[in-house]
Amino acid sequence: MSPTDPARKVPARRLQMADIARLAGVSMSTVSRALSGSHLVNEETRTRIAELARSLNYTINLGAQNLRLQKNQTVAVVVPYDAQSRQHISDPFFLSIVGGIADALTDRGYDMLLSRVDAERLDNAAQLFHSGKAIGLIVIGQWRHHDQLNDMAAARVPLVVWGGLLPQQLYCSLGGDNVTGGRLATEHLLALGCRRVVFLGDAQLPEAGLRREGYVQALRAAGIDPDPALEVVSPFQTIAARAAMDRLCASGVAFDGVVACSDLLALQAVHAVRAAGREVPGHPQPGGGRSGVAIVGYDDMPVASFTEPPLTTVHQPVALAAVELVDALLAMLGGAAVAPRMLPVHLVVRGSAPTADA
Repeated sequence: MSPTDPARKVPARRLQMADIARLAGVSMSTVSRALSGSHLVNEETRTRIAELARSLNYTINLGAQNLRLQKNQTVAVVVPYDAQSRQHISDPFFLSIVGGIADALTDRGYDMLLSRVDAERLDNAAQLFHSGKAIGLIVIGQWRHHDQLNDMAAARVPLVVWGGLLPQQLYCSLGGDNVTGGRLATEHLLALGCRRVVFLGDAQLPEAGLRREGYVQALRAAGIDPDPALEVVSPFQTIAARAAMDRLCASGVAFDGVVACSDLLALQAVHAVRAAGREVPGHPQPGGGRSGVAIVGYDDMPVASFTEPPLTTVHQPVALAAVELVDALLAMLGGAAVAPRMLPVHLVVRGSAPTADA
C-alpha cells in the first residue's frame, strides 16, 4: 500500500482536555472538575461536559487529574525576569519573600515548585497549572503585563500576585502600600530640608509607579512642582542604577535628596554620590537645601542596617506578606472569593537620612 493510498489509515491525534474545554466553552480546570464529579461545578455543566466527553470517547488523564485534585500538594512560585535588565533571583528581596513562602507552604503541608518565566510572556506560567504540575500559582511581581495576569485570572487559573492594586484588576494581588511608602520617604527628606529630590526607579513598573505617585503627592503638598530632570529611570538592577546616577551627577543637575525604589538602588545612589565628591547625608544649609545628599531606600532588607551609612528605608512586611500570599491562594483553592489587599508600611530612619543632623 502506497503512502498516498486513500485506504491508508493515519493515526489520529489523541483528544486532549483542551479540546473538550474548547468545545464546551469552559476552562480546562472546569472540565477536570466536572469529569471528577466535583460539586464546585454545577450539575448542568457537569452533565453537559460528561456527555460531550463520552460522545468523543475521551478518557481523562488520571495522572494529571490527581495533580489538579491537589494530591501532589504543589504550589508554583513564579519569579518573572526581564530579558533586558536580567534582575537576578539572588536579589535580596526575591530571596527573602521566596524563602518566606517556602516556609509557609511547608508549615501547611504543601510543596513548592520555583519557576523563572520571561516577564514578556507571563502567560506561560499558566502551563504549570494546566499541565497539572501545580495546583495554583504565586507570582512575584506584575512587571508591565497586568493584562496577561488578567487573562490568566479570566481563564480561572488560581493565582495570587505580589504587587500593587491596579485599575480593572481581575486577579488577587497582595503587596505593600506603595503610595504611602513613596509619600513617607519623600516627606522625610523634605523635613530634613531637601528641596531637590530625585526619584530613582522605573515608574512604568506598577509598584514603582505607585511609589512615584506618593513622591509626587508629597512634593505638591509642600508646594514643589515635580521636575522631570529629577526623575531617574532605572530597572531594579544595580548596574543600570549606578550608571543612571553617575549620569545625573555628571550632568550638573542640582539635587540634595534621593528616593530610591529599592535598597539596592539606594546603595548605588550612595556610591555614585560619593564618587562625585559629595557627602551622604550632608547637613542642612541656612538658606535651605543640604550640603550633601540624603538618601532613602525601599524594602528594609537586612543589608540596609549594615551599610555605611546605614540606610533609611521604607519597611515592607515581607515575612507577613509571604504567609498572606500562601493563605490567600489556599483560600482561593478552597472556593473562597479572595479580595486584593495592601499591607501597611513604615519608615525606618538610619544614617543615610537621619532625623537629627549633627
